[in-house]
Amino acid sequence: MLSLTLPVVIAAASLVSTPSPSPRPTFAQQDMSFFITSVGSGDGANLGGLAGADKHCATLAEAAGVKGKTWHAYLSQQAVGGAPAVNARDRIGKGPWKNAKGVVVATSVDDLHSDANTLSKENSLTEKGAVVNGRGDTPNMHDVLTGSTLDGRVQPGDGDSTCSNWTSNADTGSASVGHHDRQGGGANPTSWNFAHASRGCGQKNLQATGGNGLFYCFAT
Repeated sequence: MLSLTLPVVIAAASLVSTPSPSPRPTFAQQDMSFFITSVGSGDGANLGGLAGADKHCATLAEAAGVKGKTWHAYLSQQAVGGAPAVNARDRIGKGPWKNAKGVVVATSVDDLHSDANTLSKENSLTEKGAVVNGRGDTPNMHDVLTGSTLDGRVQPGDGDSTCSNWTSNADTGSASVGHHDRQGGGANPTSWNFAHASRGCGQKNLQATGGNGLFYCFAT
């Protein structure tokens, strides 16, 4: 009797101990071409420049199971310190762009920078398909780094609008931010890409003004 039941017990034990497979991204998530980073650099607006921000986008997308795409952060760069001016709108491809649930948020660059886009708290999701805290949530994280004007171009003038081209975590300096939930205060409270300027570039500075160092990513 023992020799007959022992293999059954061993087989059952092996079934119990077999690890479950990792969750796979949904079809909509695999088709994703736009998201807000679920986490920032953790070092305020110091993202390692545009290259570091792009790498962060790619790392998060791949961790979510989205492979084989080139990702660029929606960030402008100022012409300072020998760096050329770069417009965020020129780095993100032609569109259309879909969120992690398959919703088209914009069909083209012009559509993205018009009132016709469908960006909102409900549609501006992370790479995991999660909603980002907005105004009225604790903590509020609706300030999204862009360094850009309403039409997606680098801010004119000599003032710092990109936290030293995304290399600063100082209490000084500033970056233009948008409101992903399309509400709040500032010069353009309903703008997703240029609501107001941050008060400093450090992690605590960004958090104090309603952000967490998050930014938008687009598949080009």
